[in-house]
Amino acid sequence: MLRTCRVLCSQASPSAGGWRPLNFDGGAFHLKGTGELTRALLVLRLCAWPPLVTHGLALQAWSQRLLGSRLSGALLRASIYGQFVAGETAEEVRGCVQQLQTLGLRPLLAVPTEEEPDSAVKTGEAWYEGNLRAMLRCVDLSRGLLETPGPTGNILMQLKMTALTSTWLCKALTSWVRRPGASLELSPERLAEAMDSGQDLQISCLTAEQNQHLQASLSRLHRVVQHARAQHVRLLVDAEYTSLNPALSLLVAALAARWNRPGEGGPWVWNTYQAYLKDTHERLQRDAEAADGAGLAFGVKLVRGAYLDKEREVARLQGTEDPTQPDCEATSQSYSRCLELMLTHVSRRGPVCHLMVASHNEESVCQATKRMWELGIPLDGPVCFGQLLGMCDHVSLALGQAGYAVYKSIPYGSLEEVIPYLIRRAQENRSVLQGARREQELLSQELWRRLLWRDLSVPR
Repeated sequence: MLRTCRVLCSQASPSAGGWRPLNFDGGAFHLKGTGELTRALLVLRLCAWPPLVTHGLALQAWSQRLLGSRLSGALLRASIYGQFVAGETAEEVRGCVQQLQTLGLRPLLAVPTEEEPDSAVKTGEAWYEGNLRAMLRCVDLSRGLLETPGPTGNILMQLKMTALTSTWLCKALTSWVRRPGASLELSPERLAEAMDSGQDLQISCLTAEQNQHLQASLSRLHRVVQHARAQHVRLLVDAEYTSLNPALSLLVAALAARWNRPGEGGPWVWNTYQAYLKDTHERLQRDAEAADGAGLAFGVKLVRGAYLDKEREVARLQGTEDPTQPDCEATSQSYSRCLELMLTHVSRRGPVCHLMVASHNEESVCQATKRMWELGIPLDGPVCFGQLLGMCDHVSLALGQAGYAVYKSIPYGSLEEVIPYLIRRAQENRSVLQGARREQELLSQELWRRLLWRDLSVPR
């Protein structure tokens, strides 16, 4: 394995004489066992089958009735759960992370909890408090997995805000924020002050119940970031639907005003920007300039976006303008522009501006690595890359072995907690799953090579 790592690094690392592109030809699959590759190929092919994704929850219930919970669970653990989930216990998660670390990859833990925007179940404060405890445990686990931070000094964790505050409150805040000349009552600075002081906050546009829930939500968010800061864990807040995002961005801005201040060693709170939305480049530019002007550290996770079908359906039903880019090409152009914008900011602002290039797209990754070299951004500096656990390993492994900081988004938990979460993610990422044909081809090629050549030097 060490010999293979050295070969990959020597072939892929940018040289002193000029930038050389990485090879995403599956060569890094040498580092993985035959069993792992076989499972990956089978699971990715299954997930590319639309009926499985569309009717996943119904099929899971059917299999439990037909096979029984134990056998059905064993099949899931050997397939989909085993491919995309780190495990249920802390020890299982540590084992998965240790395996990733030997491949040059890093963990980005995610608690598989959220409130669906159209959920008919009204959740109470007890549900959000339970999620808070799960988030605090995730912070501790993230810190414990990497007792000594890596070269970038970054321990990262995903944060889903709708696990800590309700979607109905987010929709109410979004409605108010979108009004022309929205009141300063909802300024990030005022919310940050309320978080810090714990003072009673009354917003005139909200009902008494909503104000009470807002106060509790701000307290939960403050406690998570406070604990993460103490444990040296940076929080990457997930973006969600456009009906929620303005409220989520307001809350992120409030957290940033408190925790990304000069001298704090931030950014400790990052926001996610979805390139498939038409206004993303403009918002990203505005937010980057605002952070620069205020002297705040700025952290960004840049994604293409996962809610395309739902956003278009909602726009059609409501008779409003479609907020998404017209096609895949336009989304790629938007991602490229946002990437260029952020890399330029990183090169200018240095350690107080961080970026995660969260993409499975080889062209976007190549653009990022090339521009990093042209702008003099070090491989182990403030730019990192992110992909989902169990997917896009031909890109992740090549990046990791070349010395770039690469994180795999890792959900963990019991089958009952994680499988519904995975099915929702699969439904949101249909295009990614169906577009993983190249990865399937590379997996097939490597497996055939091992079969024909009886290569016993690779790990089994």
